[in-house]
Amino acid sequence: MYKYFISICLIFVFAESFSQEQKKDTIINIEKDSTIFKTNYGLRLGIDISKPIKASFDGTYSGFEIVGDYRIKKNLYLAAEVGYEEEISDEDYTNSTSKGSYIRLGVNYNAYKNWLDMNNEIFVGYRYGFSLFDQTLNNYTPNVSDAENGNYFLADLNSATITSSNLNAHWSEFMLGIKAETLKNFYVSFSVSYKVLMSVKEPEDFKTLFSPGFNRIFETNTGFGFNYTLTYLIPFSKK
Repeated sequence: MYKYFISICLIFVFAESFSQEQKKDTIINIEKDSTIFKTNYGLRLGIDISKPIKASFDGTYSGFEIVGDYRIKKNLYLAAEVGYEEEISDEDYTNSTSKGSYIRLGVNYNAYKNWLDMNNEIFVGYRYGFSLFDQTLNNYTPNVSDAENGNYFLADLNSATITSSNLNAHWSEFMLGIKAETLKNFYVSFSVSYKVLMSVKEPEDFKTLFSPGFNRIFETNTGFGFNYTLTYLIPFSKK
């Protein structure tokens, strides 16, 4: 009888010790699985390389742009672009040059959920844009055709240049883009944007055809843009 009692006690002791070991293993595994991965917060700066590429193929254009963003929350960034552009617009009866600087200010929201410590983005954004520029009418040919009667009268080319200074434009811009970390803290990004002109100061007796930062101004007062950027993150902290 005593042998059976001692055997039962030993079984309970063994079972209790085995249960405690399992609890320890479970706690260790939970602690290992609950590891928190922190990501870098800081200032990201770079350039838009699409503009010098365009200038190398298009002799009527030149420009550069500096881009930057600052992470304020997990998926929210303050963003800005500053640049300078010069464009020659050759129309049917006119040839003009617009040149000046611009700035775009706004935010980006990252809609992509990263794995572990990755820091890539699929983002949507908004910008308020402002440009200050000059436009020069290089030459023009007066339109003296009588279209209703099918007559056309030759007119001489007028090469007297007329420059209008201190012109400006304001617009809203909606963006969609992708940003990928190709090397540590080094990012490649491309984005497209849809622009809506809010106001523009026109030169006297002529129309503004191009605004730096906005691009070509169409009759609908809308436009499109494209950016291909290379940026580097200067990390300030990890969260």
